[in-house]
Amino acid sequence: MGKAYPRAHVNAIGVATPPHDVHFAFRMFIEQSLEERRDKALFSRMADRAGIEHRFSYCEPVIADGRVLGDTDGFYALDAFPSTAERMRKFEAHAPQLAMKALGDLDMEVERERITHLVVASCTGFVAPGLDQIIVSALGLNPGVERTVVGFMGCYAAVSALRLAHHFVRSEPAARVLVINLELCTLHFQRVSELQKILSMLLFGDGCSAALVTAEERGLALVDFRAATIADSAGAITWKIGDDGFDMHLSGEVPHRIAQALAAEQSRNDPDGLLRGRTSHDYDVMAVHAGGRTILDAVEAGFELPDTTLGWSRGVLRDFGNMSSATLMFILRRILDGFRPASGQTGDGFAVAFGPGLAAESFRFQVLT
Repeated sequence: MGKAYPRAHVNAIGVATPPHDVHFAFRMFIEQSLEERRDKALFSRMADRAGIEHRFSYCEPVIADGRVLGDTDGFYALDAFPSTAERMRKFEAHAPQLAMKALGDLDMEVERERITHLVVASCTGFVAPGLDQIIVSALGLNPGVERTVVGFMGCYAAVSALRLAHHFVRSEPAARVLVINLELCTLHFQRVSELQKILSMLLFGDGCSAALVTAEERGLALVDFRAATIADSAGAITWKIGDDGFDMHLSGEVPHRIAQALAAEQSRNDPDGLLRGRTSHDYDVMAVHAGGRTILDAVEAGFELPDTTLGWSRGVLRDFGNMSSATLMFILRRILDGFRPASGQTGDGFAVAFGPGLAAESFRFQVLT
């Protein structure tokens, strides 16, 4: 008879954003920068349709006489944008602040001395000693805590980080794992003229999540994990380090490719697929990474979902934009706070995020009563 492994549970999730809402200012800045009337009209129309109302940053916009004049620190000056080195200095200054803010929302006082493992995921900044070491020191964790950094994986790193925590708890039932997803996407705005790249930048904001994962049976029970890659799509999403920040490429083909792939998964409906031999309608709740309105529309179309199913994801997109790896955790936090299974039952959940590859990382979970 096989060994029985404990099930890992996301017991609680804390979330945080920087203090400044920059979405309106970003729209103003782009609209005042575009020279062609046609481009202005297209950008305005796409911004209205994006489903985003707020995005947060440590850059505080300066607005005067109806124009954006940069930010209070001069980080994004009208005549010059920062180098990659300047952006990394900003990351080093503010990433630890945001991490501690999310940890404050998680309320670590009881857990501080009990944490055995720390997993930190980020794709928007690098520093050494690492963010993991900085957090151990700032939070007062045991210096011997086992640390793992999930780096540069993009939006689906939330799933990778949780999968690590899942394995830690299954192999060490007493493990208490702190999982942090921290992204400062707004450090990488670029001065570009291509409208497609500008529209990509319209999506991104900053955020951090902190989750506690243990064997204690409360919160979200993690059932299993599965990944899939769409063939011949490696160039659809790329994230490369340039001289003027990190360069994002997000192909306009991504939503269509996702919709096609998920429709095939829905038709396939066997135990080896993402849906594990079930249909999308068999799940009580879905947590889909809010990569953008068109991504959520693609998931809806591919899985043939009612337009209310992805409400949790659309709400996070509206209130925060795409925060890369932190986004899915914000969605799970809302599910923890607001989804209630029927009395005496568990709610079956399915989570998925997309990123470079073009790949999908997914997991099944149960919402405990």
